[in-house]
Order: sequence, then structure tokens, then C-alpha cells
Amino acid sequence: MAKYVKVSSLGRRVSDAFGETDYLKLIERMKLLWKREIEKVLPDKPDLIVLPECCDEFSGLSSKENIEYYRVRKDQIRDYFMEIAKENNCYIAYSAMREVPDGSLRNSTQLIDRNGNIAGIYNKNHPTIRDTEINGTLYGKDADLIECDFGTVACAICFDLNFDELRLKYVEQKPDIILFSSYYHGGLMQNYWAYSCRSYFVGCIMGLENTIISPVGEVVARSTNYFNYITHNINLDYVVCHLDYNWHKLDEIKVKYGTKVNIFDPGYLGSVLVSSESDEFTAMDLVKEFKLELLDEYFQRCRNHRSMPGKIEA
Repeated sequence: MAKYVKVSSLGRRVSDAFGETDYLKLIERMKLLWKREIEKVLPDKPDLIVLPECCDEFSGLSSKENIEYYRVRKDQIRDYFMEIAKENNCYIAYSAMREVPDGSLRNSTQLIDRNGNIAGIYNKNHPTIRDTEINGTLYGKDADLIECDFGTVACAICFDLNFDELRLKYVEQKPDIILFSSYYHGGLMQNYWAYSCRSYFVGCIMGLENTIISPVGEVVARSTNYFNYITHNINLDYVVCHLDYNWHKLDEIKVKYGTKVNIFDPGYLGSVLVSSESDEFTAMDLVKEFKLELLDEYFQRCRNHRSMPGKIEA
């Protein structure tokens, strides 16, 4: 059954401290900055709002001053976003540096739920060497999915996008949505992560283009040079199939169900996104009814066929 989720991404530029060293004043300034930004998307009533990496950080502070700022800030900005999430019945992916009880630092995405509680925390698995050496940030070790009322999400932050170790964990877990908060855009890696994980991908980039990418690697929404935010409906009731051995079955599906099913072909890939637009059946119901072979099943069948006796050259 169609399962639409409305997602917003806000990629405002980093703010300058302009010489201010009163951290309490900076914290209040940051709250006001984010109030103005979030008000841009609240009229659309999003289910999920994604914020960029280190979203409450200021430029113009030294590394030492930044750490002092974090220690004064503590959870004040996070708690402010908790209030917004609860008041507006939405999830907020809050990405920021944080100090843990032993005094060490993590670069984290904390997912706040509709009740203003923490649904889950992801600690950046692959911060840069510079971050760990200068700021003392420790590497995260876990990459578990976070359960939401609309499905599952995975998180990645900035430099993470370069590491197959993390991506392959998510390939196995199959999240519905990947939340990418970053300073770095990632280019083609965004599209590849979406396709290889068979997941929607939300790229929230500080000061650069924000994107929402489909599970077949196609950009379905992007911010512009005029507007630094996007809001888009995505349908999480989908499957990904290869055209091989499914082509005629897909034709039969459209003949029988018409507009109740959307079959999207990004072109040149050989794979399509099949989504249920109906309250009568799910995408997996279509798989069972028409015996569709899913993309990962097809690729595994190809591997199995290759390993059969006599199939590989001597």
C-alpha cells in the first residue's frame, strides 16, 4: 500500500561568529538562526526534517574555542529541536558535535522523534584524520538502523561516504531512507549509495545543493541557488527489479492495475522502481502475484549460475 513520507532538507550556510566569544550569546543566536530556517519548511508539515553536519557550529572560532563552545552549549540546541519536533509532530535529524560522559567528542546525528525523544544516535564512523588529531574526535563503531513510525533510517556523515565498509553494512540492513548530513557533497557517491542500498537518500549539505535520490539513483528533488531547502513526498512502498525476465510481467502489471502502480525507469541502468500507489495492495503483493524477480535475487541467481560446473573457462 502506498506509504508516503514527506521529507525536508535544510542546507543553510555556516554562520560566522563575527568575533563574539560569549558562548551563551552565540547559542541564542544559533537558536534564532535555526528558527528562521525551519519556519521555511514547517508550512508543508514534513514528517522528517534533516539538518546538515555540525549544524550549530560557527565559523571564525578556533578549534579550542569550538570545543569550549560545545561544552557550554551541551544539549541546549538539541533540546530546542526536541521542542520543535514535539510541537510539529515530526522527526528531526540533528547533526552536531557532542561530548559524551567520559569527556571525549563524537560527531553525531541524533534522530529526534515526534514526541521530542531520541529515537537513535549514529556516531560518525569515519571522521577525518585531522578531526581526530586536532579535535580529539573518536571514531564511531556502530551503524545500526533507527526505527521510525514510517520505516527504518540509516545515517552517514560527510567523509563516511567514501568508505565501502559502512555502505556494505547498510546494503545488508536495507534501510528505507539514508540520511546524509555533511559539509562535503559527495557527488556521484550519493547516487551510488542510494542504488546499492536500494534506499531513498537524503543529502543535506551545508551551503551546497541538497538532494533526495530514489533507490534507482535518480535525483527526484534538489535545492537551487535561490532556495537552500527542499520538501518532497517519497513513497516507501517499493521494490527494485531488473528488466531481464520481468519485462513482460511489468507490462501485465500496468495493464491490470494502471495508475495504481508506478514503474519508473531511470534509463541506461536496466533496473526499475516499482511502487504501489494504491491502498489495495503492496509492492510485495505485486511481486508475489506476478512472480517478479527482485534485483538482488536476480544478481544472486547470476552468481549461482556462474559457479555451476563447466560454466567458467578453464
